[in-house]
Amino acid sequence: MKVLITGGGTGGHINPALAIAQKVKSKDVSNTVLYVGTKTGMESELVPKEGFEFKSVTAKFLMRKISIENIKTLFASAKGVIEASKIIKEYKPDIVVGTGGYVCGPVVLAAALKKIPTMIHEQNVFPGITNKMLAKVVDVIGISFTEAEKYFPKNVKHKLIMVGNPVRKDILVADRAKSRKVYNLKTDDILIYSFGGSGGQVSLNKAILEVIKKYNGNNNIKIIHVTGKRLYDNFCEEIKKLKIEIKNNIDIKDYMYDAPTALSASDIVIGSAGAITIAEITAIGVPSILIPKTYTAENHQEYNARALEKKGAAKVILEKDLNGKTLISSIEEIIENKTILKTMSLNSKSLGNMNVEDKIYEAMQNLINSKTQ
Repeated sequence: MKVLITGGGTGGHINPALAIAQKVKSKDVSNTVLYVGTKTGMESELVPKEGFEFKSVTAKFLMRKISIENIKTLFASAKGVIEASKIIKEYKPDIVVGTGGYVCGPVVLAAALKKIPTMIHEQNVFPGITNKMLAKVVDVIGISFTEAEKYFPKNVKHKLIMVGNPVRKDILVADRAKSRKVYNLKTDDILIYSFGGSGGQVSLNKAILEVIKKYNGNNNIKIIHVTGKRLYDNFCEEIKKLKIEIKNNIDIKDYMYDAPTALSASDIVIGSAGAITIAEITAIGVPSILIPKTYTAENHQEYNARALEKKGAAKVILEKDLNGKTLISSIEEIIENKTILKTMSLNSKSLGNMNVEDKIYEAMQNLINSKTQ
């Protein structure tokens, strides 16, 4: 099988693409993968590091309002389609798979115009603008939340298949008992793991200060808070201003290099509502307090968070309502009632999707077979 994969801009699009690429290679040594992205996107650095061949095309972000920039985007997209067509002609893929981000537009469109089997993967409840547009021309649309169905047009519903979001294998195989030993946690101790995505979250950093102040020195409650590298120094300055002498039960980091251990050891996760974060939380089955970032495209993080809240797996606090008081209240509501903690954990685990890459790979094979018959 010759697979061309495209997706870029953020880790939320790149990580699923890499997980699919790794599955393709592991299934059959004769399978080949070509990854197409942009020269300036994160994918240009991350993909080659993972050992996959990488080629770039021209692509530009489409603004949601009429603007001069969108005219430039149309020209860039047209150029991207021509470049992608050339790559497709040379590589001759059996299938083209897109995982979102504006680079998918020209690449997947070029494949569809050439009658190559095409599939897109949508990580969020609310589809991104690129995937919404591509839905009309692709053959299959893999979704990660059942709630996503209602946000696609009726005339593409027959293309939808439920697959879920790929999760890193090191997270799936993490052992909770061993992870808790790493942090010297006793059976009844509570570990709160807090982070605002890879870049951090200003609103969460502000609110967590009060949480740290309240639980500082409490030996039965451990807090690991990840500020984000660019926000770390400022956060530490705020700690000094508040004259908080950090005790052993508080661990403040600029970046979490061992997320699998922290996640598997946790009793509560506090963070933003990115699709991949949610996939990891539910794969492990940990209760969460989700704070959707308001500036995300189409406010998709709130849609993601509400999907978990609806199933009783998470509590949601909007950024406009977030402060130390509301965050502490949500934490207490969970940790002071073991039944609620257990129920939320079970509800979270029930939402976890297993064998996602296998489902996607099977869908790819079925699509190729259907096109060759």
